[in-house]
Amino acid sequence: MRLEKIITLANQEVMLRFSAMERSLRATGCDLPLWVIPYDNRRFDLPANAIWWELPEVRKLLEEHRSHPMTAKYQCFTTANYQFVDSDVIFLRNPEEVLSQQEGFITSCGHWGSPDHTFTQASLKVLKKISTCWQTLVFNAGQFACDRALYSLTDLEKQCRDPRYIDTCLKFPFHDQPGTVLLANLSGVHIYNLTLPPVSMESTWAGSYPDDNFAAYWQSKDRKPYLLHWAGCDVTVPRPIDQLFLDYFTEDERRLWQHEVAETLARKLRHQRSLKTHLRKLAHASQAFMSEWKR
Repeated sequence: MRLEKIITLANQEVMLRFSAMERSLRATGCDLPLWVIPYDNRRFDLPANAIWWELPEVRKLLEEHRSHPMTAKYQCFTTANYQFVDSDVIFLRNPEEVLSQQEGFITSCGHWGSPDHTFTQASLKVLKKISTCWQTLVFNAGQFACDRALYSLTDLEKQCRDPRYIDTCLKFPFHDQPGTVLLANLSGVHIYNLTLPPVSMESTWAGSYPDDNFAAYWQSKDRKPYLLHWAGCDVTVPRPIDQLFLDYFTEDERRLWQHEVAETLARKLRHQRSLKTHLRKLAHASQAFMSEWKR
């Protein structure tokens, strides 16, 4: 495919992550326009060669059903020749070069080996009808590319509203992933994951590299991941590979990031204390009940 743009989803809350992603993209030599889908109304000033991209028809559909804000990325399916990434990604190689020999819908995650969170019970039935190897067709919705528009705005809305798919596409409360996976598969586009043969790219998930020898897996240029994704990684648990992300921060931004991590840790500890208190009360109540029952 011939990439024409990079698309992401962002708001003020993830501006630091966005900045690292954008700088890493430019560091690979990729100068393509960056289209930013607004997660909500908390926008910020974008760098050069970046624009906010919102389709009112899609926004209206999602607001009507109170869909999760991440489903705004469905509008990617109405355009062509793009790479989509979440803001918690950095690029290691130029996506234009990596994808130049690929066609169709390209993914690069390891969800084929762990497909949890990529489907609902309703969408799983659909996926199983598409292929007995449906696991190879699911993917992380934070990193995908496509060389064609999969839907018109009208067809996208029609597919999302379909009684068979609406619970997955518009009413799933946690994130967009099952809906994104389902819509891609329903379009009929060929889906190929770069971590499978013949490319067999090494993992693009930062969580796959807990030690400081991560570069040892990247000796082959063709198999080196072209991006790294921190999806699901606990930011309060440092990893050596995090340095690749942190290197794109200024000193002031690094301090802001450290403050953000500290706040996240504080919330985590408060939640743990609250949970322990709740479990302790539950245990005491259970003991009291058993004592009464034995009388």
